[in-house]
Parts: sequence; structure tokens; C-alpha cells
Amino acid sequence: QVQLVESGGGLVQTGGSLRLTCAASIRTFNYYGIGWFRQAPGKEREFVAAISSVGDNTNSADSVKGRFTISRDNVENTVYLQMNSLKFEDTAVYYCALGRGGTIAPSRDRDFYYWGQGTQVTVSS
Repeated sequence: QVQLVESGGGLVQTGGSLRLTCAASIRTFNYYGIGWFRQAPGKEREFVAAISSVGDNTNSADSVKGRFTISRDNVENTVYLQMNSLKFEDTAVYYCALGRGGTIAPSRDRDFYYWGQGTQVTVSS
């Protein structure tokens, strides 16, 4: 079984920064691409960013491009989401997910297989 634990969420003012962490309890961590998703109350879950198995390819949603950066440490089995210039509309529960491996970061919902419990990010004005 795979266990993913997100942390690092909290309350931050508009324009501030947070770094989310996802720790994975799996020996084959480097076999998977990793993604971050978010869901706000009353809204559908949306893709945020993803990274390939070895971390050499990433992609991100247009809404966060230039502000959020995804990275991974395959020694520590950890994925990060650095969030800068936060906006009110970034407020959501953020989830990490393990998905399809390969040289290209996964991007389709169907390419993600295991999900964490989420961490709350709240951006205030």
C-alpha cells in the first residue's frame, strides 16, 4: 500500500509564500510521476502541477505558472510545491498524488493512482 502525507499548509496573506511537502511511504517512489491538485469548497478538483519520475520534466496549470514550482527528492521520497505570490483564489485543499512514470510528467486525471489526504492552504487579503 502507498501512503502519502501532505504538510506545510496554513494561513498566508496575499503575496506571501508557502512550501507544501508530500512524503511518500513507498520504496519504488522514483517509479512514479507526482502531481499536485487542489480543491476549493464548491469547486471541482483541479490540476496544479506535476513532475516526472526522475524530476527532469514538469508542467503546471496556467493559473499557477510562474508562481508555483514543483520539485522532488527521490532519496527522501518527498515532493515539494513552492508557492509564491499567493492569491486569494489559491485557497483550497491541496493534494499530492502518485501517477504514471516516465520521462514526461503526467497530466491527465486518469494517470494518477494514489492520493494523499490533503493540506489546507488559506490565502487572506
